[in-house]
Amino acid sequence: MNIQILSTSDVHGYFVADDYRRPLRDLNFGLAKTLTVIDRVRHDHPADLVLTIDNGDFIQGSPLTNYIEKKNPDQDRVYGELAQPVGYDVRILGNHEFNYGRQYLEKLFATDPILLNANIIDRQTGQPFIGQPYKIFEKMGVKVAVIGLTTQYIPHWEAAENIQGLRFLDPVEVAKDLIKKLVGQVDRIVLAYHGGFDRDLQTDELLEPETVENQGNQLLALAGVDALVTGHQHRMLAEVVHGVATTQPGYRGQAVGWMTISDDGNQATLLSVEGVGASAELTNQINDLYQQTNRWLDQPIGHVGHNLELQDHFSARLHGHPFADLINQIQMAATGAKISTNAIFSDEMQGFADKVTLRDVATNYIYPNTLAVELLSGAELKEALEINAAYFAVQNQQIVVNQAYVYPKVQHYNYDLWSGLTYTMTVSKPVGERISAISVDGQPLDLTAKYEVVVNNYRANGAGNAVFSPDKIIRELPTDVTELISDYLLAHPNLNVGESHNVNVVL
Repeated sequence: MNIQILSTSDVHGYFVADDYRRPLRDLNFGLAKTLTVIDRVRHDHPADLVLTIDNGDFIQGSPLTNYIEKKNPDQDRVYGELAQPVGYDVRILGNHEFNYGRQYLEKLFATDPILLNANIIDRQTGQPFIGQPYKIFEKMGVKVAVIGLTTQYIPHWEAAENIQGLRFLDPVEVAKDLIKKLVGQVDRIVLAYHGGFDRDLQTDELLEPETVENQGNQLLALAGVDALVTGHQHRMLAEVVHGVATTQPGYRGQAVGWMTISDDGNQATLLSVEGVGASAELTNQINDLYQQTNRWLDQPIGHVGHNLELQDHFSARLHGHPFADLINQIQMAATGAKISTNAIFSDEMQGFADKVTLRDVATNYIYPNTLAVELLSGAELKEALEINAAYFAVQNQQIVVNQAYVYPKVQHYNYDLWSGLTYTMTVSKPVGERISAISVDGQPLDLTAKYEVVVNNYRANGAGNAVFSPDKIIRELPTDVTELISDYLLAHPNLNVGESHNVNVVL
């Protein structure tokens, strides 16, 4: 029997080929394009059983999803409706699904018949808080089980109120137990896991710090597994490892994972959407909401001058930039802290031209973050700066980005730009010994004194910099940072942000 598994992952609300930045480009991504690819496979390569899976991070990440959550909550039904034209048989929870909170997910998916969730458990009932652990599909007397799993690392990133009452069990242990239960009942077992790989699939070389964020290698090694759908890392992967097929189809609908399971062997490949036309059915279905989103985004906010555009992202991270200074200025004004950090999340960020609209805010600050103020000692502050300095490395007597922040997953969002202090970074020195000449308010850093530092809730949980932690939080601001930025610009419609001079980076 021939079984095909088609998958998307990390669509992040990009249902059409538009990143919402302007000018609009013809971009090679989007759910509407993946649907065209999926339909072609179904037509051109018929199989005895075809299973289509969305592997998580579907409802968060684009200005359209932000518009739904903030301004038009009745439109959240679109997440269920879009499953129909694509023909999803299964959907999995991603980590970013929790950015809007448990109650939001329960409203969207509590009765969704295709949601699988085996390892995120309600503490009181001991059962999946939504969804079912697995689903069995039968065709021609052959039974295929799909088990739904999500990275257990979510509590390290997510605000506590968003995951209240939930336990995140080890997906490997949960999968082991379910496989033991299903062996003898089904003929094939597929794992759909919103997580990736911490080791190279061929050499087993460690690719990142060995936490429990990406346990795909361990899942591949479980006896009885025929195929593994992965995601989370935004990588483009398709391999067969020890007979087990696995895929990871990138980000925002760049590709469709395509695996074939048969008695003759298993196969895995990726089908790129490059050059593919968008599905008219899905485009028409989303069009009204898409137009509403664009009208909302085009609302003007104010003027900020002509030095906040991001053109050389590496230079901006290396030497500082007025755009990052502005975000820090807003964070400090909102919380009263005297020191602030924020990141230039990706090289797609454009910064602000003089005239700023909501579109500019939404496309530069893409996460629904809130703020927390943490109390750090001077020694902890220096340690945080040292961890931050590991972002850079030296190659051929040139400062470059440390490869650990680029592969296997791009992590520019884990390098912070600071305001409220000055320091020197010497990149040629060993990691942990790079920071010197730190001063706060014109005075040398006192290693025993206490300093208030404002960070976003992701960093406050220790993600990207272990110096920060929830037990150091002294106050929180629950307002979304995008709202803080918009409100600040409306209150200061003619800003002029000076050039950055607080960081001195030397070889």
